[in-house]
Parts: sequence; structure tokens; C-alpha cells
Amino acid sequence: MAEHLKFERYFWFDNQIRNSRFPNASSMARHFEICSRTAHRTIEFMRDRLGAPLEYDPQKKGYFYTDQSFDLPFCQVSQNELLAILLARNLLSGSAGGVISRAIRSFGRKLLAATGEFGLDQKRIDSAFSAIWHGYTPAEGEIFRLVAEALIQCRQLTFHYFSPAENRTTLRLVEPVHLQHYMGSWVLLALCTERRDWRKFYLGRMCQVRLTDISFTPAPVSFWQNHLDGAFGIFQGGDPQEVALRFTPYRARWLRREIWHPKQILEEQPDGSLILRFVVTDFREVKLRILQYGADVEVLAPEALREEVRKEIERMVKLYAGE
Repeated sequence: MAEHLKFERYFWFDNQIRNSRFPNASSMARHFEICSRTAHRTIEFMRDRLGAPLEYDPQKKGYFYTDQSFDLPFCQVSQNELLAILLARNLLSGSAGGVISRAIRSFGRKLLAATGEFGLDQKRIDSAFSAIWHGYTPAEGEIFRLVAEALIQCRQLTFHYFSPAENRTTLRLVEPVHLQHYMGSWVLLALCTERRDWRKFYLGRMCQVRLTDISFTPAPVSFWQNHLDGAFGIFQGGDPQEVALRFTPYRARWLRREIWHPKQILEEQPDGSLILRFVVTDFREVKLRILQYGADVEVLAPEALREEVRKEIERMVKLYAGE
């Protein structure tokens, strides 16, 4: 109950300042029927612990904010919760042009106002933790902001999109339903209005993004959930097929601790080798993953994937043979 009364005083004082009433310890004491010492301690706590940019105006005989963008933290957080927020900033710092990291930094300040309460500060976090992504497609901050706004407001989005496979750029008008952070890249799942089918778009391949004034009613999650999960990799929505890979005893030492798919099956073999089974709906991504292990892995099934890998190896042999 006492904590609730403290917050009531904080928010009352904040509201008085925002309405240019220049509150002080005396006005707080009268309003809440508390002693002046308690009122002074409340103001000091707001300034020193909550980070309120308070300054006293002798002429007005009350306080005002030197920074109008300040917001009171709306809840108390633990050290682990704050650490999670700061680590999230590091993890996502480069994937959306800095938009996320700046927002998380601001949010962290609002949650605690000063991370020093737990002995945490951004310099310490940056020196103690890091996150590295490679091979991903970073998105521009403004593009991320527009896509996020379209998702929240359920408004159609138009943009030019580059397709590496077709080596061309096309104009798209879509109804966005989900933004996925996949292996360091942001991928938008949306209903293409021209094709009336679900498509995935990497934000890093978008340009000339524009938020339209056209609103839409999002399709139920059950209509598009299968495009997000269920099979291995980013490509979903096709016919599911089980992949079986046999890793040599040497490579199996690493694979036993790796997660390729949440529902994968590992089968130990008498010779120390390992068979890994999981479901895919598209061969493109899993084929690249298989090839990175060279002769330490063999595709057992399906036969179509085995044939694709075999042909790729034949092309590699010709390439390195100088043919």
C-alpha cells in the first residue's frame, strides 16, 4: 500500500509540472497531508533515482522540467529484467538502422531512469556482452519504422522490391501481417494484392517504401501461420518432406548439441555417426547448409534433395578441375 502511495505522489507531481503549476514540497504536503520532510524526500527521489530533470524556479517558487521529453517509469524492474532490455539493444542494434537500439535505450531509461541503481550502465554492458551476425541483410531505419507502422495500423504498404533470383526490381502493394527477425535479417510476411497470395520480403531489399491511406482487416493468424514455422528455414508453406542427414563420427561431436529444428530427431549409430531428421518445405536453404559440411555429411532422404546436392558437387568438381 505504501508503494502505491509513493507512485501516486510521483504522478501527481509530474502532472502538476506538465500543467505549468510549478509544484513544490509545500503544495505536495498539503495535497497528500504528509509532512514537509516526506515531501522533500519524494522530490529528491524523483530527481536522483528516477532521473527527473527537475529544476527549481525561485520566481515561481516551484519546480519545472528542463527536458520535456522525460517520462516517469511506469513500473519497477529487477536487475535481470533491465539486463535483458540492454542486451536486446545489443542483439538487435544493427538490423534496423539503429531504430530498435535507440528505442530500447530510451525505454531502458524510462524503466529505471538511471541504470546505476543496479550498478549497470551502457558502457559496462557494451564491454561485457556483444552479439555478432554475419550473412544477413540489414534494413534501413526509416524502412523498418514504416513497415512497423503499417503492421500496427493495418494499412497497406507499397514499395519497390529487388529479387536476387530474378535480378529485377518490381513494385509491390501488400497487406502486412507479420514481421520476423530471422538470422539477423527482418522479413515481412504480407498478402500481395496483385497475386492474392502470401509472400515474404526482406526489408533490406526494399526501397521507396510508402505507407498508404488504405486500411485493411488482417486475415486470421490461422490463414498464414504455416508460412512462419513448422519446417526448417525461412521458406515455408510448401509440401512438407522429411530430410535425413548422416554425419560422420567426427562431425557428430558438434551436431549432438546443435538445434536445426525444434522437432528434429537425432539417431545415434553404432559407429559413432549421427542421423539427423527434420521437416522442410523447400530445398534452397537446407542445401546450402548441407554443403558447408562437405564430406562430413550425406543426404539419405529425400532422393530429390540428394540429387540436387550431387549435381551441385559435380559442378564444384568441374569448377576446381578448371573445366
